[in-house]
Amino acid sequence: MTPTLLLVAHGSRDPRFGDTARRVRSVVARRLPCVDVRLGFLDLDTPSVAAQLAALRGECVVVPLLLAPGYHSEVDLPALVAEHRRASVTTTQVVGSYRLTDALADRLDEAGAQPGDGIVVTAVGSTNPTAAHVVRRRAIELSTRLHRPVDVVFATKLGTEDIMLRNAIRRLRTAGAERIALSPYFLSAGLLTERVETALDRLVSDAVVAGPIGTHPVLVDAVVDSYRRACADAAVDMDSAAS
Repeated sequence: MTPTLLLVAHGSRDPRFGDTARRVRSVVARRLPCVDVRLGFLDLDTPSVAAQLAALRGECVVVPLLLAPGYHSEVDLPALVAEHRRASVTTTQVVGSYRLTDALADRLDEAGAQPGDGIVVTAVGSTNPTAAHVVRRRAIELSTRLHRPVDVVFATKLGTEDIMLRNAIRRLRTAGAERIALSPYFLSAGLLTERVETALDRLVSDAVVAGPIGTHPVLVDAVVDSYRRACADAAVDMDSAAS
């Protein structure tokens, strides 16, 4: 029996996030027409991950639609899987473990970014140092790909009077940026992306704002690759156990 694919998203009170996650599920389902592709939310939206796990039968591959590792991937999700005692559930790495740099570059191009722009990559922010490292690695990759200065600002850590964003803009200007472009390392637009956009508008008048990653093919590829790799690994394990 083909394992079910359960996409796990963070969840938000902003309906745009849920809409985006559901669009991702639909695109993935079209890429995997013989697979039952489901979606569950860790918080603030339905169906919940717990409800989806309780309803599942047979084997399941869980793919977290999270752009960096953190509390939700390392604590919340494993606890939910363990609570439902489903030994047939395989959880993959978060999709942010893949290089999503192409998606960021394409979204900037769609927004009209130019070679003279300095880029601010913005992400949610986390107390997990690995999460910050992943975001900064994406920024380095983006700078290498586009040959432009790139800085990082976390949406939940803008500081008093947006000092962190002010400093990032100052560094980009010093590096030769003629204009500032904002690159959201987010699955969806929402309150946090708007917080950074609003702060940026207060500081500069001609900024370019790219769209979030959304259903970009690179993200869909990351989900599909994660699922297929998990299925292949499970098949190898079963063969080894039978031999």
